[in-house]
Amino acid sequence: MLRTLLSLFATILLSATLASAQSTRDDIVWVQLEARPSLTEATENIRNYAQRMSDVNGFSLGGGWYAVALGPYRREDAENVLRVYRSEGLVPIDSYLATAREYRSQFWPVGANQLANPEAALNGTSPSEATASQPLETAPDDTEVVIVETPEQPATLTPPISQPDETVREARASEARLTRSEKMQLQEWLKWAGYYNASIDGAFGRGTRGSMSAWQADNGFDPTGVLTTLQRATLRGQYYAVLEGLDLQRVTDTQAGIEMVVPLGVVAKSATEYPFVRYEANGDVPAQVMLISQAGDQNTLFGLYDIMQTLEIVPLTGPRERKKNSFVLTGEDRRIISHTEVTLKNDQIKGFTLIWPAGDEERRTRVLREMQASFTSVGGTLDPAAGAEATQDIDLISGLQVRKPQRARSGFFIDTKGHVVTSAEAVRACTQVTIEGEYEATVAVIDEALGVAILSPKTSLAPMATAALRSGAPRLQSDVAVAGYSFEGALGAPTVTFGTLSDVKGLRGEQELARLAMRVEPGDWGGPVFDAGGAVFGMLLPRDAQSTQQLPTEVNFAVNADALRALLAQEGIQAAQASTSDAIAPEDLTTQAGNMTVLVSCW
Repeated sequence: MLRTLLSLFATILLSATLASAQSTRDDIVWVQLEARPSLTEATENIRNYAQRMSDVNGFSLGGGWYAVALGPYRREDAENVLRVYRSEGLVPIDSYLATAREYRSQFWPVGANQLANPEAALNGTSPSEATASQPLETAPDDTEVVIVETPEQPATLTPPISQPDETVREARASEARLTRSEKMQLQEWLKWAGYYNASIDGAFGRGTRGSMSAWQADNGFDPTGVLTTLQRATLRGQYYAVLEGLDLQRVTDTQAGIEMVVPLGVVAKSATEYPFVRYEANGDVPAQVMLISQAGDQNTLFGLYDIMQTLEIVPLTGPRERKKNSFVLTGEDRRIISHTEVTLKNDQIKGFTLIWPAGDEERRTRVLREMQASFTSVGGTLDPAAGAEATQDIDLISGLQVRKPQRARSGFFIDTKGHVVTSAEAVRACTQVTIEGEYEATVAVIDEALGVAILSPKTSLAPMATAALRSGAPRLQSDVAVAGYSFEGALGAPTVTFGTLSDVKGLRGEQELARLAMRVEPGDWGGPVFDAGGAVFGMLLPRDAQSTQQLPTEVNFAVNADALRALLAQEGIQAAQASTSDAIAPEDLTTQAGNMTVLVSCW
């Protein structure tokens, strides 16, 4: 065997000397011996191989898998190494050649990084660059290295022999050693490539064989219907090529008690603020990753579910599902797609969020799949005090921006079923409309001529008070008031602004309008206008931004109660009739208005 190995190294030496200086990066390869789903197991096997041969390396494959490989070599040399080592029984029969593109990062030898510059690694450590009389370099740590002695007679130098692919019989033998999960993974790769459309079951029937044949034919192989080890590696390389540059690495956060694959090529850890560990974009891809970890029960889980939906990183559109002990949130808009998965187990709430730019669905789904498959709870949860020293901001939750509506206006309950009257401007071109920032509503009707919209809540509401519409108009120059969210919800409650009734018609004589003398804010638009006795005699209209006339700021208009009543009747909504009464105190009017006025948000 010693003479065989010496002959092998002499052959490698000759072929390396004759190799062209123009060899491409793909001409430098490794002999992959095996892949293991555990870093500990892979490291142990590396030590065992290192006792019998040199140039043993360990690489991360992504998805929680780790490769044991020999090299690097020129491709011709690697084929000879593989042929001789197979014949001597030193390596598994399904070992194959792999390029740098198939590996993510190097973990063995410690501190090595052959992937960064394979050419330099080849020139520095390959057996093809060492003479038989020189001992091999000592590997780091406690790896044992076999010293090759100088032969008594020089080995016969022969041209390198190209390594043929496996025969169909050999391919079937190597395929038979695949586990069921490995066979299912192979079907997934074929399905991704567009050749397989049946269930992923690990059973290689006629459908799977047909997809293999089609893939072989399209990739320049004989369509035998049985993939060789090399062909499986080629298919795998195609599958993972889309992840190139993302640098998927398994990260263990002991504070959060979470281990998971993270695309460190596009994100980097930025901050920890309970209950989140945030990874922000560090390059051209605007991606984000969050680890979620906190102790709690079902109430805590449901509370987190509600909080997540208020964040800017979770767009409103998209499926969401909450179960007894878990939830999944997916939000999508024209900029991003956000996916959150959280589970409650043993009083520990753990999960993650992946935020990825829209339009890059192939990479997003592949990264998400790797994260889902690798997610592991390793004990403990994030300390509630984590990030307590961070700068406070009313618009932030644990350092994350709270979603803000496009605009926020006012409205008022018109009946006990929860119907709301507001301005048409308030709900125009909205993805979602909410009442009080919490209850979703649909737009039942919009009357563009009047500038009025009627909202219907998606869930049953029980208003504390509803508007009672006045018949006819108050006296000119009498006191009036409008209730509304002047500061678009910043105060959490409506304010009341007082003024006077200037006219019972519009500037051009419009009978459905009333002219008011008061200063209002955009947040007040759509709010109820009261007379001195607390009856609603109109709805405040927005100022016309398109008008060529610039009216004084204290000149505003309202749709009167008679026009509102007629519109409501068309929709089958019965509004209460106000009885005439004396003027009420401003504080009583404020209380009454606050019970019926609502915040209308357009998202």
